[in-house]
Amino acid sequence: MFETLQPMPADAILGLIAEHRDDPRPEKIDLGVGVYRDAEGRTPILNSVKKAERRLLDSQDSKAYLGTAGAPQFNAGIQDLTFADSVDAERLVTIQTPGGSGSLRVAAGLLLRARQSVSVWVSEPTWANHIPLLGGAGLELKPHPYYDTDRHVINVDAMLDTLRKAPVGDVVLLHACCHNPSGLDPTEDEWRAIVGVIAERELLPFIDMAYQGFARGVDEDAFVIRELAARVPELVVSNSCSKNFGLYRDRVGSLSFLAADAASRDVVSSQANNYVRTLYSMPPDHGAAVVSMILADAALRGEWLDEVTAMRARLEAMRSLLNDALQARNPSRDFSHLMRATGMFCFLGISPEEVQRLKKEFGVYMVDSSRINVAGITEQNVGYLADAIAAVV
Repeated sequence: MFETLQPMPADAILGLIAEHRDDPRPEKIDLGVGVYRDAEGRTPILNSVKKAERRLLDSQDSKAYLGTAGAPQFNAGIQDLTFADSVDAERLVTIQTPGGSGSLRVAAGLLLRARQSVSVWVSEPTWANHIPLLGGAGLELKPHPYYDTDRHVINVDAMLDTLRKAPVGDVVLLHACCHNPSGLDPTEDEWRAIVGVIAERELLPFIDMAYQGFARGVDEDAFVIRELAARVPELVVSNSCSKNFGLYRDRVGSLSFLAADAASRDVVSSQANNYVRTLYSMPPDHGAAVVSMILADAALRGEWLDEVTAMRARLEAMRSLLNDALQARNPSRDFSHLMRATGMFCFLGISPEEVQRLKKEFGVYMVDSSRINVAGITEQNVGYLADAIAAVV
């Protein structure tokens, strides 16, 4: 049987992790891996999470299955965090999923059940895993303009022109905030224009929100979802708790559907639960139970919001440090797009050849597109990093 299989190429990010790990240079810097890191280079467990875990350990009295939809308390908490009071709750259904990736995969399956031939418009570029997760499920992916690599801005006009030509009923995948990989998000006015075209063309919006709280704030980052909820009959939202709760390995995510009415919602809910049963049967419990406890407890929720604010502030500070350091070393080169980006990621804006020189000569690791995770920058390494970049550009 297995003699017919051929080896697959290594994942680019996982390969970078291994290369960085094996590099003996003490000054090496990893800007590739997509996790938050603090000033000491650690991916910490949040204090609010630790407190919730201790309470959970003392109070939980069963490890029985959750059911296909997951924990009702978690689903209600995430639904409120996402939609607030922007829409009639009777039109909403939310299920718990194994991370944001699991959420995207379930959404893909439901879209294909609803319509055998589905086209999904995705930004160019988009998160690399969108392609295998959605395209591998059988969805047809079509690119729409987004990031202008020469000017380091969003080409909103070209995006809108393309979406105006999309067939009625097509799906549009949008990043709610902290666009991965560019880090550039539309302004509120630009979002309103995008929402207007989606409503006018009767397109189905599919929102991936993996970084809620990392751009402007937990409520502010749900802006486009709440705008859409007030304008469209149907909406799909994929959430991840990996970044804003730091629950990477616990795989905590959710998938929400806004339906035209309560009856349609019930049909979608039954289909989603049936599909989950055929895919992974039940979602994991621990991380979602922690999130539920944090969102339901005023003190824990307040502490968590403060921790999200601190993570966001650190990312903003590192962008500023790197921009200032690069300006000082190479004033003729404009890196101001670093300051316009939000969240963990942005493009440095250098060539693949320069990326390879950074790795070979200086031990600075990033993917060939020059997408960097600014959480890998610290006050201690930013000078070395800026020197290295200035040396290769």
